[in-house]
Amino acid sequence: MTARTVSIWGSTGSIGTQAVDVILTHPGRFRVVTMTGHANGRLLLEQAKKLRPATAVLTGPLDDPSRWKEFFRDNGTELLLGREGLLEAASRGAEQIVLNALVGAVGLEATLAAVRAGVSIALANKEVLVMAGELVMREIRGRGLSIIPVDSEHSAVFQCLEGENPASIRRILLTASGGPFLRTPASELSAVTPEQALTHPNWTMGRKVTIDSATLANKGLEVIEARWLFAVPPERIEVVVHPQSIIHSMVEFADGSVKAQLGVPDMRIPISHALSYPERLAHDFGRLDFTRSAPLVFLPPDTERFPALKMAYQALAAGGTATAVYNAADEEAVGLFLSGAVGFTDIPRLLEAALNSHRNAADADLTGILGADEWARGFVRQEASKVKSAS
Repeated sequence: MTARTVSIWGSTGSIGTQAVDVILTHPGRFRVVTMTGHANGRLLLEQAKKLRPATAVLTGPLDDPSRWKEFFRDNGTELLLGREGLLEAASRGAEQIVLNALVGAVGLEATLAAVRAGVSIALANKEVLVMAGELVMREIRGRGLSIIPVDSEHSAVFQCLEGENPASIRRILLTASGGPFLRTPASELSAVTPEQALTHPNWTMGRKVTIDSATLANKGLEVIEARWLFAVPPERIEVVVHPQSIIHSMVEFADGSVKAQLGVPDMRIPISHALSYPERLAHDFGRLDFTRSAPLVFLPPDTERFPALKMAYQALAAGGTATAVYNAADEEAVGLFLSGAVGFTDIPRLLEAALNSHRNAADADLTGILGADEWARGFVRQEASKVKSAS
C-alpha cells in the first residue's frame, strides 16, 4: 500500500505531538513531508529525526538561525523560517493532506495557500473557519478538495453524517465538558487563577484551548466552525453540557432519530480518523466499558455565568467580520489572562467590548478579515490596560 503523504503544522503542540504518535504507531502508512513548530526547535528536531520530513519550519524567534538550519540539514531536512517560511512550505503542494494544528489566526493564510496548491485539509485549527469560513469553504469546494475535522466534536458530527442526506439534519448537538468551573458559583469566578483554569477534568490540551474550555468560548468557536463545516444555520446548532466527555457530539434527524459518536476522551482517535479517512486504522488508545461507566449526564449551558458562548451566536448573526473579531479578541484576552494582566472574568468582558465597538464589514476579503483581526487585538490590549490601571 502506498504511503499517504502528510504534513503536520504545529507538530510540537498538543495535537501535533499526538499526531506524531499516531503516525509512528503505523510505520509505512504515512510519509511526512513537512513539520512545523513555533519556538520549540529542540522538539521539532527530535521529531524530524524520527519522521525524516523534507522540510521543517520554525515560525518563532531563534537565537542563531544558521546554526538551527545546520542541525536540520544534518538530518536531511530543509529548515524554513518565520511566517514567510510557513507560507512557502504551504504553497508547494507536496502532500496529499495537511494536518493544521496551529494555534490561533496564524493558520488562515497558510491554509488558503495549501488549498490553492491543491491540498486537502485535516483541520484542528478551528480559528481558520471562525475567521473566514465562507471564504475558505468556497475555495475548498471550488477545487474539489476535502476538509476533515479533527476537533473531537466536529469529528463526531462528521462521522454521524456519513451516508446521510444533509437535508435531513434537524439539529447538530455539540457536547461540552463544562470545563473545570462547571459548578463554581459566579461570585468565585473573578478569583480564578491561570493554574486553576488550566486544569481540565477530562482532556489534555494546549493552554489556549484549555482556557477557552473553561470560559465556554471554545464551544462558541466550535458553533461557528460547525456552521461552515456542515452548512447548517446557527439556530440548528446547539450545545449541551456532558461532563463525562464520552459522547463527543450528536446529530438529530428529521424523523426524530439521533446518532451519537462515543469513545474514550483521547484526541488520537479523531486525529487518526482524519489522517486515514475513509479507512479506520486499528489502535489501542482505550476502550469504553459500558458496564462500568458512570451514568451519562446532560445539562444546558449556563450562558449567564459563561457569556462567551452566547456572544458567538451574536457574532454569527452579525456576519461579516464579527466572527474574526470574536476570535481575535478572545485569543488576545486569553493571552493577557495567562500572563496575569487581566482576570478570568475579564475575558468575556473584553470580548463583548470588542464586538460592541467593532465596525462590521459584511463582505470582507482576506485583507479585510486580517484587518479586523488586527483591530480586535489592539482594541483588547488597550481596554486591558484600562482594567489594570483601574485595579
